[in-house]
Amino acid sequence: MILMDGFPYNPEQLPPLVLAYIGDAVYELAIRQYLAGRGLTRVNQLHRETIKYVRADNQARVLRALEDKLLPEEAALARRGRNAKSGHPPHGADVSAYRHSTGLECLIGYLYLAGRHHRLAEIMALARQAVEERQ
Repeated sequence: MILMDGFPYNPEQLPPLVLAYIGDAVYELAIRQYLAGRGLTRVNQLHRETIKYVRADNQARVLRALEDKLLPEEAALARRGRNAKSGHPPHGADVSAYRHSTGLECLIGYLYLAGRHHRLAEIMALARQAVEERQ
């Protein structure tokens, strides 16, 4: 999934919340593409299904499921995102789950901006699997 070739900055130099901001969009787009590819054609059904994957508690579960599969530098990026001061979580979201989901989004954003699309696809496949095993 390549939306833009060549990011003009070194992603390692970006603040973790900027990486998470990008990662949030990339993660949701990848999930939407996956669900549309499964044949879901009603928009409200697509939206409901997408929410199941992008909720903070499920993203936190994904990060926990991935922990032993991450390379050391990927784990460090996720930790940076998790520990970043991100303000208040959305209404109704558990603070711990929100922080872990920010860690996952930070990792996704980094992989995308660094052009590591093969690894991003692997992580997204594992993420989908972790959410679907829970359902």
